[in-house]
Amino acid sequence: MTPEFLKALSGVFLQNLNAETPVTSKILAAVPNENHDYKPDPKSKTAIELAWHVASVDIWFLDCISGHSFKLPQHEMPADVKTGADIAAWFDKEIAAGVPKIAAMSGDELATPIDFYGMFNMPAVLYLQFMNNHSIHHRGQLSTYLRAMGGKCPSIYGGSADEPMGM
Repeated sequence: MTPEFLKALSGVFLQNLNAETPVTSKILAAVPNENHDYKPDPKSKTAIELAWHVASVDIWFLDCISGHSFKLPQHEMPADVKTGADIAAWFDKEIAAGVPKIAAMSGDELATPIDFYGMFNMPAVLYLQFMNNHSIHHRGQLSTYLRAMGGKCPSIYGGSADEPMGM
């Protein structure tokens, strides 16, 4: 894979990310303030913990990709972030700051292999797809919490019972 190819590939991955981001934000904002400590099983994260995980790990991935290093810790939830809507607002702001850093990376920077805790050692750009898959997986998990905790499930890839498609 040439740096030129990887630069073009980053455009595809960023286009996908830009399409998924508003959906992720809607799901985060849909976490109701009441019952945000809901979890379907004792081993599960609470809804607010899962919402924070979705948002913060996306930003962590962007930071690690642009910095060419996967390191801990991840972002701590700011003290003023208490609700799903707060998480969505934080996420929107941080995504808007992080995506341009990736878009500005050269083909050579995107081709640079990054070690992922000894499990993977892939070119930086490929972690964008990894990030997107992770986010979609946990966003789907969070969306299944919503009705059970008294919330409404927004549309994701089409209408939902709570947000039908407007055709």
